[in-house]
Amino acid sequence: MAKSKIAVTIPVSDTCLSRLSQSYDVITLPAGLGSGSPEIDFSGVWAVLTNGSTGMSDGEMGRLPDLKLVSAYGAGYENVDVEAARRRGIHVTHAPNTNTETVADHALALMLAISRDICRRDRRLREGAWGAIRSARPTLSGATLGIIGLGNIGQGVAKRGEAFGMRVAYTTRNPVTDVDWQHVPDPIVLASMSDFLVIACPGGPSTRHLVDRRMLAALGPGGFLVNVSRGMVVDTAALVEALRESRIAGAGLDVFEGEPELPAGLADLDNAVLTPHMAGRSPAAENAQIDVFLHNLAAHRNGGILKAQLA
Repeated sequence: MAKSKIAVTIPVSDTCLSRLSQSYDVITLPAGLGSGSPEIDFSGVWAVLTNGSTGMSDGEMGRLPDLKLVSAYGAGYENVDVEAARRRGIHVTHAPNTNTETVADHALALMLAISRDICRRDRRLREGAWGAIRSARPTLSGATLGIIGLGNIGQGVAKRGEAFGMRVAYTTRNPVTDVDWQHVPDPIVLASMSDFLVIACPGGPSTRHLVDRRMLAALGPGGFLVNVSRGMVVDTAALVEALRESRIAGAGLDVFEGEPELPAGLADLDNAVLTPHMAGRSPAAENAQIDVFLHNLAAHRNGGILKAQLA
C-alpha cells in the first residue's frame, strides 16, 4: 500500500525524517514550500510540518489542494496564517512546552557566557594571554533578572535565575497568577531595574521592535540583553549601536532579524555571544516535538483528538 504524502518545509534532523518516513511519504523542502522544483507534484499532500519563522501563507495553502493539516514544529506559529487555514477548513496545530526546558537552559547559558566573558576569554587564552584576561566580571548571584513575557519559557528562566540567587521581575500585560515574582507593567521600567533582561515573549506584529533604543537606554551600560524569543522583537540597528558604543554591557542572542543571515555589525562585536537559533534544540526536545506531530497525523487520519489545536 502506498504511503500518504506529507511535506516538511523546514530543516529537520535525519532522526525526524527517519521517524516520519516509517509511515509517510515525505517531501522535504528545508528552505520552504517555494524552494522546490516546479516539477514537484503536490497533489495528495495532506499535511505540512513548518515552524513559526517559516510559517505558511494563504497562497501557499492554495498550492496544496489536498491540504488538511498544518503543524508548527514548536510553540511558535506567528507566520502561519491561522485565519486563512480556518477559512479553508485546514486544521492548525503547534507543539508548546516540548522544548521549554531546553530553551530556558540555553537562556541561562547565554547569561553566564556573556556576563563572565567566557567566549572571548577562551579565544584569548588559546592565543597565549593570561593576566590580561583575569579581570573581574559580573555574576548572576545577587543580580536582578527581568523577563519580558512569562509563559512556559519565561517561567523556566525565572526558576533558573532564582536558583542562582537572582531577584526576578517580569513584564506582561496582566500579572500572572500563582507566581511570586514581581510584576512590572511597563517594560521600560523593567529594563531600568534589570541587570539581565531576557526576552521570552512571542514574536509577531505586536512585539516587533519592542526592545528599541529607549529600552536599551533604560537597561544601561551595566545591563545585559538575552534573546531566545524572535529576532524581530529587537531593533537590531539600535542594538548594534548600543553594543558598539558600550551603552549596554553585552548581549546573548540566539535569534536574529533576517535569519539565517547574520545582521551587519554583530559579528565584529566582542560583547555579543551568538548562537544559530538553536536554543530549543536538544535530543529530548526534538523527540517530544516529533511525538506531537506524529500523534496529530494519526489523530487526524483516525478521527482522534488533535493536541494543541489552533484551528
